[in-house]
Amino acid sequence: MQTLFSTQERSYFGPELRPHFLLSEMGLRGSAIGAFMGPCEVKTDHMVDWEDRLANDHIAARKMVHFIGEFFGMGLREGVFMQRLFMASLGESLNSMAGRLGKSWRVKRDGDDLFVFTPEASPSGDLEILRKLSVSIVTASPVSVLLHAGINIDPTGAPVAAVGLDEMGVLPEEWVPHALSRFSEEWESIQWACAKVRPVV
Repeated sequence: MQTLFSTQERSYFGPELRPHFLLSEMGLRGSAIGAFMGPCEVKTDHMVDWEDRLANDHIAARKMVHFIGEFFGMGLREGVFMQRLFMASLGESLNSMAGRLGKSWRVKRDGDDLFVFTPEASPSGDLEILRKLSVSIVTASPVSVLLHAGINIDPTGAPVAAVGLDEMGVLPEEWVPHALSRFSEEWESIQWACAKVRPVV
């Protein structure tokens, strides 16, 4: 699994989620995940999720980390599984970073979304006070499965209660390479798990 964290700032409007974006814009060949930072503004017409389109939703944030993935040789259902695994991996890496930084917030995954909560914020210690950290979608192209995951850095302009890495005290430049490496190792582990077993007949 090739990965790259580009230092070139780019905006994300939606059409970037297309086949071979990673090849043409970032030089990544085959199945890969590229990351970059920049503003996000996806209007309803560019939303991939029909549930969101029918609700006339949009996505906006002053600055996000954008992860774009393209995976060859798999179907959409497998792509959705990959999306859930990727989001879980991001959440785990952030929770690990919270421990290293001595932070009290924690990240919770619900489906393909990540939320941040602080246990001390609720007298009962439950998860009632949640703010959204991410957006994510996966879809199919004629040649591949495509993923976009956006993690707020500065969520200003978001249409929901949101939180960002700035407020959490996480530097994207430190976190993103760690997160990409973690998922790349997970991918390689999956490939080996598929290759190491003897057939049962």
